[in-house]
Amino acid sequence: MRDVEGVRKGYEVAHVDELEELPINQGEFVWRPVRRRFGISAFGTNAYTGRAGQRVVEEHSERDGHEEMYVVLRGRATFTLGDDEFDAPAGTLVFVRPGTRRGAVAAEDGTAVLVVGAKPGVVFEPSEWEDIFAAFSYAEKGDVEVARKLIAGAVENRPDAWRGHFNFACFEVLYGDTEAGIAHLQRAYELDPEHVSKAAATDSDFDAVRDDPRVREISAIAGQADGPGEGS
Repeated sequence: MRDVEGVRKGYEVAHVDELEELPINQGEFVWRPVRRRFGISAFGTNAYTGRAGQRVVEEHSERDGHEEMYVVLRGRATFTLGDDEFDAPAGTLVFVRPGTRRGAVAAEDGTAVLVVGAKPGVVFEPSEWEDIFAAFSYAEKGDVEVARKLIAGAVENRPDAWRGHFNFACFEVLYGDTEAGIAHLQRAYELDPEHVSKAAATDSDFDAVRDDPRVREISAIAGQADGPGEGS
């Protein structure tokens, strides 16, 4: 809940455990939205919490000049940075430059990690797919209609972006409207045949409709583009 009185006075205060708790990738890690909670528009920031052995930083790299700093608020995390591994107890700051692969796993129950990031010299804009990220989390929690509204809004804001339609297709196939899902997959394919055919061919979200001729046709393009494999 937003602190309405705090907003009126020009500030807001929240404990990390008061932030919304959203599961990601079937509970692989737990997202605690910070930027969305406060309506921050100057920089990106989020928190992640987890029990021992649970991921608190998704394994990834930033290739567009985006810089990130991670702060271990409590507990302990094991960071993998490039080929190196570091123990990070509470109070540790980890700054990662663009292009460096990074990730972290909680080493203690109750570990919490804050991340702050932005691209130097560029006016910050919230991730265009943040609502989609949130939508799948709400769906995992059982709030499917709330999730559908979020993902529909994201697609409406960027109707010609293939990723939005592709994610909407995944969502609908997983959560109950396969015809709508296939329609979004077809629209995504119209916008970017190469990327969508490859993604559709390998994404397990489409397993339930894999035998539909419309899905087979889109997925087959990827195999044709790859050409014959070894031994053919």
